[in-house]
Amino acid sequence: MKYERLGRSGLQVSRIGVGCMSYGSSAWRPWVLDEDAARPFFVRAIEAGINYFDTADMYSMGASEEVTGRLLKALGRREELVIATKVNFPMGASADTPNMGGLSRKHILQACDASLRRLGVDVIDLYQIHRFDRDVPIEETLEALHDLVRAGKVRYLGASSGSAWRMAQALSISERNGWARFISMQNHYNLLYREEEREMIPLCLDAGVGLVPWSPLGRGLLTRPRPSDGHVKGPGTPRSLSDTYSPTLYGDPADWLVVDAVERVATARGLPMAQVALAWLLSRPGVVAPIIGATRMAHLDDAISGTSIALDAAECAALEAPYVARGVKGHDV
Repeated sequence: MKYERLGRSGLQVSRIGVGCMSYGSSAWRPWVLDEDAARPFFVRAIEAGINYFDTADMYSMGASEEVTGRLLKALGRREELVIATKVNFPMGASADTPNMGGLSRKHILQACDASLRRLGVDVIDLYQIHRFDRDVPIEETLEALHDLVRAGKVRYLGASSGSAWRMAQALSISERNGWARFISMQNHYNLLYREEEREMIPLCLDAGVGLVPWSPLGRGLLTRPRPSDGHVKGPGTPRSLSDTYSPTLYGDPADWLVVDAVERVATARGLPMAQVALAWLLSRPGVVAPIIGATRMAHLDDAISGTSIALDAAECAALEAPYVARGVKGHDV
């Protein structure tokens, strides 16, 4: 496994991260694996040299953090592990819990303490805002995050998806006030969705912010040939049967032309489509560690293998050629 600095920080992460939304409680989503079923994936990841594990407080309503924390404690070396989690989405679903979500100072401070308890650690390596919060002054959010760093509860800060202007504003405010700034952006970026190349990625390259994309394989669309029925949902897996989000992101006619291109390059190279799609993403400027979700061991094995594949210029051009511009998907404008 190769490692790379996350942005201009000194933090070294593996070239892929394990997305731990897949592990927690099936009561939250039917496709989520419980602790016993998740354990082999953590074993395989750590054996392969992966040191970067990403979760969020709202995944399985906290159970993902609990499972992630217990398995990493049992299997990994804490001094080399990079444990990342996120804050923002509501942890309470009723009208009388207004402070159980968002990026207010109150919620950030209490959410961090709750995540530390669930993860079973003294400090979170990378604490990320799970989207921006337009209802809270950004200064309030950023100062609260900085205070967590100063208190020793958090080592680094990151963001996850949003408009480039909001990210630029946040970086500027942090710098002007001498506060800890974001070192990473977990954005929606893959061969099917490249709108980030217009503003967010150039901003991050200039500011020294590392990219750790979510949905690097287009929620599975880039891992298999175009289906005969043209449906975004894949074969009858528990996740695909209950997936209502993928159709909001993908399924335009042009998307299938990209999928076809991946299939052609993969066939010519004698490689799985997933490895080709991931190799392309890893070759893009600023991309440090895509976040891989795996509920089958083959998913994780393909991702690990994809880190060692190099595509030539002609292959990359063939993969990129069918792309058609589209509207923003994955966050509010």
